[in-house]
Amino acid sequence: MTSIELRKAFLDFFSAKGGSATGGKHAIVPSSSLLPDDPSVLLTSAGMQQFKPYFTGKADAMRDFSSLNTASIQKCFRTSDIDEVGDETHLTFFEMMGNFSFGGYFKKEAIEYGKEFIESIGLSIQYVTIFAGDQKTPKDEKSRKIWESLGISDIREAGRDDNFWGPTGSEGPCGPTTEIYISNTEIWNIVFNEYYCKPNGELEKLETPGVDTGMGLERLAMVSQNVPTIFETDLFKPFFQYLPQDMLMRTKRIVADHIRGVAFLFSDGVLPSNKEQGYILRRLLRRVMVYEHLSQKSFPLSHLLKTVVQEYSNFYRELNLQIIEEGYIKEKERFARSIARGLKILKKEMAIDSTSAFKLYETFGLPFEIIKELGGERATQLTRSGFDEEFNRHQERSRAGKEKKFGGHGLILDTGELKAANAEELKIVTRLHTATHLLQAALKKILGDKIHQAGSDITAERLRFDFSFDRKLTYDEIKKIEELINDVITRNLNMGFQEMPYAEAIKTGALYFEKEKYPATVKVYFAIDVKTGEVFSRELCGGPHVSHTSELGRFKIIKEESVGAGVRRIRAVVENLENPR
Repeated sequence: MTSIELRKAFLDFFSAKGGSATGGKHAIVPSSSLLPDDPSVLLTSAGMQQFKPYFTGKADAMRDFSSLNTASIQKCFRTSDIDEVGDETHLTFFEMMGNFSFGGYFKKEAIEYGKEFIESIGLSIQYVTIFAGDQKTPKDEKSRKIWESLGISDIREAGRDDNFWGPTGSEGPCGPTTEIYISNTEIWNIVFNEYYCKPNGELEKLETPGVDTGMGLERLAMVSQNVPTIFETDLFKPFFQYLPQDMLMRTKRIVADHIRGVAFLFSDGVLPSNKEQGYILRRLLRRVMVYEHLSQKSFPLSHLLKTVVQEYSNFYRELNLQIIEEGYIKEKERFARSIARGLKILKKEMAIDSTSAFKLYETFGLPFEIIKELGGERATQLTRSGFDEEFNRHQERSRAGKEKKFGGHGLILDTGELKAANAEELKIVTRLHTATHLLQAALKKILGDKIHQAGSDITAERLRFDFSFDRKLTYDEIKKIEELINDVITRNLNMGFQEMPYAEAIKTGALYFEKEKYPATVKVYFAIDVKTGEVFSRELCGGPHVSHTSELGRFKIIKEESVGAGVRRIRAVVENLENPR
């Protein structure tokens, strides 16, 4: 089966599965952005991340999906595997197919669905694994009995490292897993969240257990298409045709992997930079640019980027060739000025350690991977950990300089949504937070009530607001939104709040984040014209906010873009009229 057929078969299978006794049929949920709402991760790395609030009880699946069961195909990115890409198995960008249940069904149905789907696409299970148990948690005999009842006799046991999933360094749902193998390849990992891991590491039984599964499309395509590695599947063949025949297979795999990640990161609103997600994008993009340069441009990156859109946009409609090409061209122009000089200096270096490698990165923009690879025997002392230490020291020096400038002492606000490092930044994020309330109200007034918040993130540099909408905003719509908000700012509305029961707050028409689960008593913040009594915005929130809208300054939208199927993103700033930022 082709990758397109496998995606369709998976979603069709689960959309038909489930009933009233097991929480309802699976709701098919679109992939979320690679930029997660979860502040604990840099990029979306698993299919369950967008469903995390439903496993922890902070969100209501029945309210949001009309079912306790969902299925999705999630685009994912794992930064931990960048150094390993080039072998036969590792990827940075990949697609994770998964089915989830938040109290609808548990082990019996999850295992039955797994076996039935595998067989429905013409494959057979070779063997399965279950949790062997240890002093902390008993053996998963229940899963063994279910597999045996389905005719599976090769059932192998594995320990906590392989067959028990739990949050790393934090609290949260966890539990034993059962894994499905075909042709000695792990295809599907089914996690049974039946415990809650406390901060001290103790486990307690969950009142409502859940199911969280993950199956890599690339691996499934490999066994379905009967090829030896994921790179021989139809997911990668279209890219190899543009690469030189004499290029090393390792390099081909790196280029094919990285170019997919680059296109998806650009389309989800990431821009190349020297920090966080932008740093990851820059590493990938500059690495393939160096390969293009070394091959004397015998393969065009622009064709590869177009190929990503051609191959994937039928399923991921948020892929935007214009955004991808604009970002690629700007970074290429920036890097072109130093790539030749950097490679020349690299060639002359007698011995390359972490310090000299970081200097090459800082001065010429050469990624660690390129320095390590081209340095050869001269770079035997160079390690990723050493390079990262140099990078982190540089960031600490920069951060210390910034804090000295503002007189701050570290992060003083971090709610997940709002982040501020010092008193000066706190003032800015407070203004931006109030502006976010005005923005959501303005979006509903201009675009209609179908607008719903899908996530937000606020730093001292900008606000980011995600909302449900099925098309790109027009220039006139963006201008109308800006003008409406700036009019509210000019009118100097009061920002106040009232505490009231949650049910009463909803009856007032106050906006709220539908994925969030609120306490019994909530605060409702509102922007009100005290002269006329007109309320411009009313929203459930915990603060902080300005006292009057005139404190915001001038509101400006700097970007509007797609971040997923039916989800748009606005980035905006507020400019102090006396001292524009």
